Parts: sequence; structure tokens; C-alpha cells
Amino acid sequence: MFCKLQSQEIKIFTTNDFDLIDSVKTNLVVTKYGKEEYNFSPDGRLEKSITKYNDADYSITYYKYDGSYLKEKRFENYRENTFDANTSIANFYAIDSTSNLKIIEKIIAYNKELLEQYEYIYNEEKVLDKIIRTNDNGIDKTDITYDHYKGEDTKTYLLNGEILKSIRTSIGKGKNKSAIKVVLTKTYLKGKPVSAIEEVFNSQEQLLSKTTFEHSIKTKQFEVQQVRVYFYDEKNFLSRTETTIGEEVEVKSYIYQFDNGESGNWVKEIVTPDNTYTTRKISYY
Repeated sequence: MFCKLQSQEIKIFTTNDFDLIDSVKTNLVVTKYGKEEYNFSPDGRLEKSITKYNDADYSITYYKYDGSYLKEKRFENYRENTFDANTSIANFYAIDSTSNLKIIEKIIAYNKELLEQYEYIYNEEKVLDKIIRTNDNGIDKTDITYDHYKGEDTKTYLLNGEILKSIRTSIGKGKNKSAIKVVLTKTYLKGKPVSAIEEVFNSQEQLLSKTTFEHSIKTKQFEVQQVRVYFYDEKNFLSRTETTIGEEVEVKSYIYQFDNGESGNWVKEIVTPDNTYTTRKISYY
């Protein structure tokens, strides 16, 4: 979740990103794969996350803020209950708003070696315009363009002049004539199309469907690989998914238990027919 990707935009995580409501202080998530703990500020911003692989091996990420901006992020690894400085890094952010907004991110190892630097440069409307990445391999520049045509908005990322990703957003009407938002994201490698994802949302920003494509060298077209449709109950919780791959359809149902009778945040999610479950222990301010 917190991996550093080229041309990644700075994001501040809040309780909304974790499907949480009300003034949540901590959220401990337990699955058969391990444990995740999240700590939030009173205004809902993520301040600390802990990934526990077992009792002796875990990772901690700390977040610090300067007003509405992210100021510092520290990722610390622990193995056999011992801090591992070799695999731990810190991200520091400097905000320059004297003219157009610019944020400088420095990624530093715990031995104080500068690994990478990113410059996020915004236009007069405070919309991200370009990202400049500097490391031992040189300098990379990602330009971001915005286009509006026939009701569609397209955001395009160009890495050193070559297209890297495009995101096209359009507003339409669903089967029941309700408003839907369609987001089509295409990814490229060395300027050539590789894959695409089309997501459809309703007016409540709930994901209704997700279709993944791969670009065929033979047909020179995007070909459907998987279609997943999402259904929600009367409380707007996910109740069922139907995933189609080729001619096979997989159906999964979701059952919830809540921390306030039939309301509040869910504290147990059961998925059938897998019979897998996720539990959450939540504390509040």
C-alpha cells in the first residue's frame, strides 16, 4: 500500500480510505494473513500504521503533518524485535508556496543517504502540473496534462515525453437513468499500451463494476480479462460480487457484524462460500 511508485502523487490517508465512520481512534484488523493496526488523529487523518507478520517481525509507518500538508513519513522495519536500519527509510516534505505551490520530497535512508528526490510542481489553480524525480540514475520528468472534450476529462502522464498513463473520466446514466461516473485508466510501457481498467461508480461514489483489460499485440486491441460487478444492501454495504473470467462466473456474498447492534462500523466481515473472515477492533475518541 505504501510502496514508492514512479510519478506517485502525494496522498493523505483518512478514515474514509478504510471504510470507517465516526471519530475512530484506532482500528485493528485481523485476518488469517496477519494483523494491521491503524491510528488516526481526531480529525481523521492516519498518524501511524503497523503491519504485524508475527510477534517478532513487523513494520511501522509514522505520518506527521504541517497544517493540511504531509510533512514527514517514516517507514521502520523490525525483524526479531530488532530495528532494521538497512531497510528503513524516511520521507521528508518541504512546502514552497511563495509563488505557485511546489512540494519537495526527499527519501532518505536511516544512514542519512539521500536515495531519491521528487519535486511536485503545481499550476496557478493548485493542480499538479509536473513531477521531477532525481536519483543516481539521473533526472526524470513527468508532465501531467488535462483535457476536456465532449463531456470527458482526460488526465495524461508523460514520462520524459513518453505516455505513461491516462485517466479518462466521463459522466453518464445507468440502467435506471441514475447518474454514473466511468473512469478508464490505461497504462503504457515505453509508449505502448499494456493494460487498462474501467471502473463505474454511482452518485454515492460506490464502485459498481470493474473491468480489466490487457492489450493484445496480435489484435492491437484491449481485450477483456475480467469483469467484476458489485452489489450493495439497503445500508450501502457490499453484499455480493459476481466475477466473470471467460465463461466462468464466481459469486461471493458478504455478511457483516457491527459494533453498535445493526449500525456503526462493521467489526466482522464473513465471505461465503470461502468462509473466510476479517475482524476489526475499533476504539473511538
